[in-house]
Amino acid sequence: MDLPPPSDDADVPRYWRALGLPGLVDVHVHFLPERVQAKVWAYFEAAETHYGSAWPIRYPLPDDERLALLERLGVRAFPTLPYPHKAGMAAWLNDWSAEFAAAHPRVLRSATFFPEPEAPHYVAEALDRGARVFKVHVQVGGFDPRHPLLDPVWGRLEETGTPVVIHCGSGPLAGAHTGPEPMTGLLERYPRLQLVIAHLGMPEYREFLDLAERYERVHLDTTMFATDFTERLMPFDPADRPRLAALRDKVLLGSDFPSIPYPYAHQLAALHRLELGEEWLRAVLWGNGARLFGVEG
Repeated sequence: MDLPPPSDDADVPRYWRALGLPGLVDVHVHFLPERVQAKVWAYFEAAETHYGSAWPIRYPLPDDERLALLERLGVRAFPTLPYPHKAGMAAWLNDWSAEFAAAHPRVLRSATFFPEPEAPHYVAEALDRGARVFKVHVQVGGFDPRHPLLDPVWGRLEETGTPVVIHCGSGPLAGAHTGPEPMTGLLERYPRLQLVIAHLGMPEYREFLDLAERYERVHLDTTMFATDFTERLMPFDPADRPRLAALRDKVLLGSDFPSIPYPYAHQLAALHRLELGEEWLRAVLWGNGARLFGVEG
């Protein structure tokens, strides 16, 4: 490609404009209640203990500064993606996220759930209030996505076609229920789920490519994928690039902003250097997310 990748965050708008795009749709952004966000950042501050590698957070900023930064980058639509680590959290996270989205028009109203008896009720309530995307974190939540208490939840989400961004790969830490096996079992029971596999399923890239090829509504997000940071720890086999190219219409831009250890622009540069072409980039950076969430150009 003759088009150069973005050199830094200030150069990001030049990049998407050169691709002929109206901006970016990022399906993997987090905004959390202040106390929850502080605990998440404290966890990353101790990343060498948890992961064996430092994870210096690039954007530990107040909400208003992060919102302003996303606007300068040209991110036209993004979720908040709350996720509970125990029972009793999901409903109030959903309430907070609904209020946050109501106050900020670019935010895709987000919700979450946990395997608990109340889950079908508060998931239905979130959908009634306009939730457009759900977040599930299998490793942090420590639960099997096939838990019987979630059967009515998955059934409802399959029926509504509501996207679910799900962190189910075993990176950067494996959990008791991470990896492709639980997700394969879930999709065998609910094959029409509109899943967005976070981080391209790292490090089990190949197995999650299999699921995206097999199931019509399974998508992949690019969160941290192909960046220098991830390639050191969980490299992607270049032999699978043709499969990624063929899945062009099922790959969505994700970043994990703000808790990333490099500039936002580096995620875009990492995707650029895959050399999958400008049409692939246009689909991933805007077209697929805009279509999935009904974002107008």
